Amino acid sequence: MGFKQLTVTFLISGMLIPALSKAQNSDQPDSIDVFVAQKMQQQHIPALQLAVVRHGQLIKQKTYGTANLENSIPATDQSIFSINSITKAFTGVAVMQLAEEGKLKITDPISLYIDSLPAYWQKITLQQVLTNTSGLPDILDDNEQVLENANEYRAWEKVKTLPLEFNAGEKFSYNQTGYVILGKIITKLSGVHFTKFIEERQFKPAGMQLTRFGDSYDVIQNSAGAYTMKKFVNGRMVRGNSPGTAYIQFPLFFRTAAGILSTSKDMAQWLIALQDGKLLKDEKSIAALWTPAVLNNGKIGGFDQLTNGYALGWPTVTRADHPAVGPVGGGRSALFVYLKDDLSIVVLTNLLGANPERFIDEIGAYYIPEMHETNGFGLSPVIRKLRAALLKQGFDKSVTVVAELKKKDPAFSPGEDELNGWGYKLLSQKETAKALAILKLNSVLYPQSANTHDSLGEVLEIMGDYKGALVSYKKSLALNPKNTNALNRIKALSGS
Repeated sequence: MGFKQLTVTFLISGMLIPALSKAQNSDQPDSIDVFVAQKMQQQHIPALQLAVVRHGQLIKQKTYGTANLENSIPATDQSIFSINSITKAFTGVAVMQLAEEGKLKITDPISLYIDSLPAYWQKITLQQVLTNTSGLPDILDDNEQVLENANEYRAWEKVKTLPLEFNAGEKFSYNQTGYVILGKIITKLSGVHFTKFIEERQFKPAGMQLTRFGDSYDVIQNSAGAYTMKKFVNGRMVRGNSPGTAYIQFPLFFRTAAGILSTSKDMAQWLIALQDGKLLKDEKSIAALWTPAVLNNGKIGGFDQLTNGYALGWPTVTRADHPAVGPVGGGRSALFVYLKDDLSIVVLTNLLGANPERFIDEIGAYYIPEMHETNGFGLSPVIRKLRAALLKQGFDKSVTVVAELKKKDPAFSPGEDELNGWGYKLLSQKETAKALAILKLNSVLYPQSANTHDSLGEVLEIMGDYKGALVSYKKSLALNPKNTNALNRIKALSGS
């Protein structure tokens, strides 16, 4: 089916934004372009850049939308986006380059390279720092601002006075202090500032002509800027209806943690160079780079159910089908390298909170069809088993089906969070009746959970069953009197 006559626009901040920019490498939008346009419309993403690498070649690169809302400047292939914490993946490569030169071992304690560390920091290893399992106190405060107004000396001295969060290796906890330490080590061992080392050893060999270090306070030609849907109302942070400008500071000493700006094409070239051996010579180095840390209890830890592990600066998507390494940055940019599929996808946006990692698999599905969400991809094994049975017997028989599956296998037990997540996923796919069946099932299996009744109330309200929604919200509030969502919805529905 062709889409030659398709015209898609959406409204942001009172302006009509074309979902497909004129500056693209193909005039006729394909199915991926249509999917991207829909996502941008749904999430109010002003601009997005996409690159797809397969079999070592850049096979698709496109730019969509508006780089600067204030002046209605379209995004182009030259537009530069902040990749935020994807920068850590570059830091991981830099450390492994030094390891290949014999200048360090990732199992070395950081005290071997940094003087005047607190005694309780000294046994922490480079590997634990890289994988966010160090237990170090964070150099960011509760508002995610660098301590001591981002003054390098004062921030460093302050963080050294703070207690460890936990013993090294006990758990995963995202931490910026370790990457500040890595910057100091790279600078010391390479003989040049870490930014120069990364530029010379990664940007240049990969041909990343538009990539640089910087932040919102630097003058950056063709910058796509940064926007956010969040705003302060009466002293509270809430989600607004349109994007507002965001300003982000990454001090120079902090730029091993975040601070690189790039394009999807440059990022694709970096991935190709890495996998072609231009950045790391030994395949074992890449294997180490992409192997998630194992905690003291034998498990792995990560951000969430998707990016569920963390390697040397690279979050991992550890799963049986189509595993990946998936660096993410600022909730605005992501790249997935599918380890068994010879496929890599880069998505850069200028909206904090766009979270492209949540839809990047769906882009991959246009190359590997079984990865489409509608085929059940991304669901846990127990939910996929339940899904297969429900497709045969009907979603309206979900309670009976679960009982039958549990009779056959007493260990069969779909989790509350898994069911809740699947219900909302079905809702996003416009499968409203199926979503209702799953959220009803969840409230039956977990009747003492305030969240299951709250979720059921939401889908009932969406479907127009206000009486049923009110009943569910009241059950949720009774179980959790602090549930403000349920309280607000009860007031709204009772008033109507």
